Amino acid sequence: MAYFLQLLITGISIGSIYALAALGFVLIYKSSRVINFAQGELIAIGAFIIYALTVWVHIPIWISLVITILISYFIGLGIERTFLRPMIGQPIISVIMVTIGLANLLSGLVFFTPFGTLPARYPDFLPDPIRFGGLIIKWEQIVGILITTIFITILMWFFTKSTLGISMRAVADDQMASLSVGVSVKKVFALAWATAAMSAAAAGFVVGSLFGLEFGSLTAIGLRVFPVVVLGGLDSIAGAVIGGIIIGVLEQLATGYLDGIVPGGGTGDVFPFVVLIIILLIKPYGLFGTVEIERV
Repeated sequence: MAYFLQLLITGISIGSIYALAALGFVLIYKSSRVINFAQGELIAIGAFIIYALTVWVHIPIWISLVITILISYFIGLGIERTFLRPMIGQPIISVIMVTIGLANLLSGLVFFTPFGTLPARYPDFLPDPIRFGGLIIKWEQIVGILITTIFITILMWFFTKSTLGISMRAVADDQMASLSVGVSVKKVFALAWATAAMSAAAAGFVVGSLFGLEFGSLTAIGLRVFPVVVLGGLDSIAGAVIGGIIIGVLEQLATGYLDGIVPGGGTGDVFPFVVLIIILLIKPYGLFGTVEIERV
């Protein structure tokens, strides 16, 4: 029983990371119907900025996190203004290809820095793990869950209660209708990318705290969370949270119980996709995605 609970706790903590990273996909898709394939690179850049501020500039890590989230806001604005705004009105597939090119560009830029090849770790800043009843709970896991909860709460309030959040939802539904009532589509897109970059920085901090800073591993998170987004629903914040936890728990349970049975292991990477396919056969728009019906 203790082993199962340990896998469950670890799965929930990893699922919270997936949920936080998936927010970037959801925010951009929710406002522009575009899938951002550069989210993994934004996660890595956020994690490395925190490291640079903490280790090189000697700023306390919690202050570095806040500063990095603010810096990421402007990075998101700059990316939208430079690469995405000229693509407004173009076919969605063209915009998606721009995000793929952006991912490669950011990867190339990172390899001009020491972070491209050298693994690193944040300095120790949390107490020793909590141990009771055979369970081990790392403070990094608790911090990850808390940060995800804070981000999710703020964003759900933002999209349901604030005027700007409602405007972003309106733009996602119908850009032309939103323009006709005075909503600035350009500002909505810019805010979506800025907020996605902020969530990526927070995810990078949590991932770096748990697993260290290695560029390939950080960017891989961006693709690993794609099943989370599809499972929960591409335009659902709540779906990103629930999908993240489901995928995280399934990965850990499959690794813990099936890797010893299946030759070669690796079931933790495969099993969630099997469940994903089954769910999508039943609910093609994901668990909480908006069902769109087109009448012709």
